[in-house]
Amino acid sequence: MSDTQFEEFYGHRFEDLTVGMSAAYGHTVTEADILLFAGVSGDTNPVHMNEELAAASMFGGRIAHGMLSASFISTVFGTRLPGPGCIYLSQTLKFKAPVRIGDTVVARVTVKSLTPEKRKALFDTVCTVGETVVLTGEAEIMVPKRD
Repeated sequence: MSDTQFEEFYGHRFEDLTVGMSAAYGHTVTEADILLFAGVSGDTNPVHMNEELAAASMFGGRIAHGMLSASFISTVFGTRLPGPGCIYLSQTLKFKAPVRIGDTVVARVTVKSLTPEKRKALFDTVCTVGETVVLTGEAEIMVPKRD
């Protein structure tokens, strides 16, 4: 199997990672996304589901689940960097601003440090809507090694 095929099906190998490597995924949040996420997660907080009640909140209207935006970080890890085969070990999150229906969230991960003896990579994680940072954090990922 070529390196390109490996990366497509199994992701990057630990030895291929370098500090500063980055990847991103963007998604425009829809009404359906919010309804489906509420159904899967069970989080039916009115601030996500009910425009009338959400209008009286500090957000002045409905907002997407914060964990929906956080899930886009998982998308980057599982599909792009390191990609398929990695194992998510931990994630910190700080929610900075709301996301609304129609907003395009861009999740970006950047390699911060590498621990070769444990095949662990530490990543800075951030989600933005335009120039606005909506979420920041840090994640630890275990990455497959080259055979």
